[in-house]
Amino acid sequence: MKRAPREPLARVRALCLALPEAREKITWDVPTFRVREKMFVLCGTQDERLSLWVKAPSGAQEALVAYDARRYFVPPYVGRAGWVGAYLDRRVDWDQVAALIEQSYRLVAPKRLAARLSTAEID
Repeated sequence: MKRAPREPLARVRALCLALPEAREKITWDVPTFRVREKMFVLCGTQDERLSLWVKAPSGAQEALVAYDARRYFVPPYVGRAGWVGAYLDRRVDWDQVAALIEQSYRLVAPKRLAARLSTAEID
């Protein structure tokens, strides 16, 4: 069994690139992950801390920030569109990060590609 990378950016990269037709693109000098040119993850820094920004469904941003404001935050620029940020420089719940990444992917991916995730989970 292959071990997961230990460095946070490497782990995020592995999670993102495992999704159908996902690719990495450097934008604004930081790695972003896209499906068909639509961004679903941005990795960068917030308050000089390594972080991940993801698209979230309505209400999720507020719920996550209220639940743990030391871990989650409203990112600049895209926060008004419901995106949520998560710091990656502390103890990270990688199952939660994987779920956030997959959810973000499902929100921007074409339905046909998002449906492939459900099929893969059943196999």
